[in-house]
Amino acid sequence: MTATGRADLLERVRDRLATTTADPEPGVIADAIRAESGGLLGDTDLLDVLRYLQTEMVGAGRLEGLLADPDVSDVLVVGPDKVWADRGDGLELTGVRFDDEAAVRRLAGRLALGAGRRLDDAQPWVDGQLSGVGRRDAVVRLHAVIPPLAVDGTCISLRVLHNAAQTFDTLVRSGAVPGEAAELLREAVRARLAFLIIGGTGTGKTTLLNALLGQVDPTERVVTVEDASELAPRHPHVVRLVARNANVEGIGDVPVRDLVRQALRMRPDRIVVGEVRGAEVIDLLIALNTGHDGCAGTLHANSTSEVPARMEALAALGGMDRAALHSQLAAAIQLVLGLGRDRDGHRGLTEIGVLTRSDDGLIRIETAWSRRSGFTDVRARIDALVADRTPA
Repeated sequence: MTATGRADLLERVRDRLATTTADPEPGVIADAIRAESGGLLGDTDLLDVLRYLQTEMVGAGRLEGLLADPDVSDVLVVGPDKVWADRGDGLELTGVRFDDEAAVRRLAGRLALGAGRRLDDAQPWVDGQLSGVGRRDAVVRLHAVIPPLAVDGTCISLRVLHNAAQTFDTLVRSGAVPGEAAELLREAVRARLAFLIIGGTGTGKTTLLNALLGQVDPTERVVTVEDASELAPRHPHVVRLVARNANVEGIGDVPVRDLVRQALRMRPDRIVVGEVRGAEVIDLLIALNTGHDGCAGTLHANSTSEVPARMEALAALGGMDRAALHSQLAAAIQLVLGLGRDRDGHRGLTEIGVLTRSDDGLIRIETAWSRRSGFTDVRARIDALVADRTPA
């Protein structure tokens, strides 16, 4: 059967299945194929068409194999001919291809529906979460944009959220966290030092945060706040709050900033913000300055030195000026953990910084450890903070 014939048959089968309440199981699809083909297909052709339609109608279609790979963390689609995957060593172009742009757009639309969202000309992008695709025990974060906004064809970005499987010991054994820095981080968590984890896209910020939260004393209550559910630390007492987007009528949204305020009323020992993206930075800093030691969060920044400027920009969204931000920051955060990729694309901890307040009242980040040169004299300041906060 030609590609055109398959596409026509797909549309007819899709229309027929839309009138039924049955799940698109192989038997149901096969019956629909027989009905729409008029019984003219032999067993071999029927099986061939069934396999084709299953990839077009069920799960993530041609991307299922990539999402099922335990090493894959991201799958990125740009039009029908470019499908990239990240297996931990950087993005690689895969051999997966789609028949045409229409096939990519159909998949994007189906995934959007699976996430409870819409994707059409009136709403040309979607952001949501999927379950039941790829590895059945994993959640996949979906983002998609369709033409004409996406000039080169429909873009689909899928991130597999399986970071909780990476314990801190696992990260140490893999080299993502060098052994010489590992014990310092364990001591910092036990001493309830507050920290930010920073890095670029896909450097493993959430993975490290999950792992470090797994080191928190099991008697402590951890409340996490996120705009998309990613954190799932191996800890016995975690309360997870997730922001909600507005519905199609533009109402019902619950932003991260509101959830941070709610977290303060939930008797937390530690408050964790999955990623600080906007004005919620103000509420997080206020929380950290009201007796909640050991709080944490992640921040998108390419180096530890960028953190003060990045925080200034976010605080400005909430109306906090530069001087106030630096004053709050100085009292709220002790450490900044920088993540990055090496030349081979491997992700891991690259730097540990300590916040220092200059004579002009502004914050700067001093390096206590770097993967390239090891510990500096600033390490002594971390040791002093740990000793001061550790019970005798």
